[in-house]
Amino acid sequence: MRITRIAAAAAAVTLALGLAACGKDGTPTPSAEGGSSGAAAPASDTCTSSGTTFTPATGVNITGSPTFDRIKAAGKVVIGVKFDQPNLGYKDAAGKRCGFDIEIAQLIASKLGIDPAKIEYKEIASANRETAIKGGEVDYYVGTYSITDKRKADVSFAGPYFVAAQDLLVRKDDSSITGSDSIKGKTVCSATGSTPIQRVRDQKLTDKIVEFKTYSECVSQLLDKKVDAVTTDDAILKGFAAQAPSQLKVVGKPFLDPTTGKAYPEKYGIGLGHDDKALRDFVNASLEAAFSDGTWQKIYDGTLGKSGSAGSPPTLEKY
Repeated sequence: MRITRIAAAAAAVTLALGLAACGKDGTPTPSAEGGSSGAAAPASDTCTSSGTTFTPATGVNITGSPTFDRIKAAGKVVIGVKFDQPNLGYKDAAGKRCGFDIEIAQLIASKLGIDPAKIEYKEIASANRETAIKGGEVDYYVGTYSITDKRKADVSFAGPYFVAAQDLLVRKDDSSITGSDSIKGKTVCSATGSTPIQRVRDQKLTDKIVEFKTYSECVSQLLDKKVDAVTTDDAILKGFAAQAPSQLKVVGKPFLDPTTGKAYPEKYGIGLGHDDKALRDFVNASLEAAFSDGTWQKIYDGTLGKSGSAGSPPTLEKY
């Protein structure tokens, strides 16, 4: 499926949210992400899932968790999500939700004893995530939510359930770009003011830089051969590549910190109430089980894995 400018913009609406996902605590505008006012995807752009079955657990009890008490009393769970990230957190024209993050959210709901059909999804802008969790507007949040010490002052995190790194999205037939060390003289695109494009600039990897408000615009430019590569978190790039695997690919060589020689990690966690340790421990145990029994892998392979890029479960950071 070719991602035209219209389809890419509709499918991802405004992936300026990658600014928050990529280690930047800045605030994208509300119109750029989240909220029911976002544009819907075209009817031809149909959501697909990994086919994983989430059977609600029975007899669940989490002593000392006010969030679980609220969920149990309501008979449903309210989850904060994204709606505009292809194969991560996405909503198609028919109103169906799918993607890696959505299925991780459904996995946790089933472990809490809630049927996925009883999930209430709330599209929360990145700037409002902590407020929504602290105020009880959502029971937990799953949506490329990077774990940072600053955020831990307001909320807590289970996970990570995925560790992203900065990478490059290129055209499938382009063999000239093999990593950040091969983009000299190439035109690289990213979201305006994002950490990834600033890193390209600071490290002087290329002097040909193009910035747009949204990543979808960058992808359109890439398909039209007006730029040579798009850079941001590899999870977001895999989402785009999974939409058009015959045209796009993720290079698969993360950017490295020249000081440490290691990748810049973005650890995606499940956002929870700050003091709800009982629920945090429960969610971590649920993730750990999914890592070991193959459920995580099935979810990944059926969503982000459609990009052709391999993935494996990360290491939990319990606290």
